[in-house]
Amino acid sequence: METILIEESSKTPSILMDPEKGLIEIRGRSIPENSIEFYKPLIDWFDNYSNEPIKDTRVNIQLEYFNTSSSKCLLDILKRIEMMYRKGWHMNVNWYYDEDDEDMYEAGEDYQSILTCPISLVEVGGQ
Repeated sequence: METILIEESSKTPSILMDPEKGLIEIRGRSIPENSIEFYKPLIDWFDNYSNEPIKDTRVNIQLEYFNTSSSKCLLDILKRIEMMYRKGWHMNVNWYYDEDDEDMYEAGEDYQSILTCPISLVEVGGQ
């Protein structure tokens, strides 16, 4: 499997998906013109990765804002993580939010309530 590295833009987050390190990072703003098109390669990557993940996978999500269509795509990714978790793989999911960003905190809580895999809510200092 190949590593996916996408640079952040004004409308899309930076993405790092490194299968050798078991590291997935999504950071920035997610308001792409077409969320499904943007996230499809990531979802496909997860489908492949789930066949042979490394023992411990770390997922870090730190978004400052995302639109409704991005939230659906994020849920699709998190559901794939949950499937891997249910199969016995160790999935360490961290949802980062700024200390003064109640919306991002609540979004993390929403994902926690929908999924059974553990998601840690991690507060970071405000800007």
